[in-house]
Amino acid sequence: MDVFSNLAHGFQTALSLQNIYLCFIGCLWGTMVGVLPGIGPLAGITLLIPATFGLDATGAIIMLAGIYYGAMYGGSTTSILMNVPGESASVVTCIDGYQMTLKGRGGAALFISAWGSFIGGTLSIAGLMVLAPTLADFAMKFGPPEMFAVLLVAFVLLGSLGSGSFFRTMPMVFMGLLIGAIGMDPLTGSLRFTHNVPDLYDGIGLLPVAMGAMGVGEILIATEESLLRIIHKVKLRELLPTRDELRASWGPIFRGSGIGFA
Repeated sequence: MDVFSNLAHGFQTALSLQNIYLCFIGCLWGTMVGVLPGIGPLAGITLLIPATFGLDATGAIIMLAGIYYGAMYGGSTTSILMNVPGESASVVTCIDGYQMTLKGRGGAALFISAWGSFIGGTLSIAGLMVLAPTLADFAMKFGPPEMFAVLLVAFVLLGSLGSGSFFRTMPMVFMGLLIGAIGMDPLTGSLRFTHNVPDLYDGIGLLPVAMGAMGVGEILIATEESLLRIIHKVKLRELLPTRDELRASWGPIFRGSGIGFA
């Protein structure tokens, strides 16, 4: 009963008009930050922390949480429309989202992305509030052997489910593993494959690699074809997904929510 009484008190505090307003402002600012490629939610929170200095602790936390979630969603905008991931969590969105943009369904992709982000975030937060003690006990028992087993299964799945033959996919997997090994070891502090270059001490992040692999080519193509493009007027109805698109999105949204929560 203590859990539900604490939840009721938390909802009573969070649903006040002032905190709802702060949440809205935080989500708006976070979305604007997330659209900018390369900044990410953590950098966005760092830049906007001074805006919370005059607030109480509860309002500041709610506003910072809104900035974080807004930045996480905002990264999907450039991924869908420009094939340039705004932050690392939006890299996979480029695969299908940009293809919908090329077919003239970019607005529908943005709507589905927003709807999926809302459902996934709501279900994950609700599950975390209820199952937080159980998950904490499970996390304490999850040691290096279990982590090694999970990573090994992930590499095997990448090799078996990747496009093309197994012998073409696995070299790319090992290349990514070698790139990820660059930098300082988090346990021993020893440097790996840095060659005395200080910029490599922190490793090579996923976002710069994704932006270079996906975004640079698309930007060059857009620059070359900018003078040849014709701007058409788009009706608001065309920006909304069809019934078939909504029906097809329900399954992936709930599967993604479960995988993300796990």
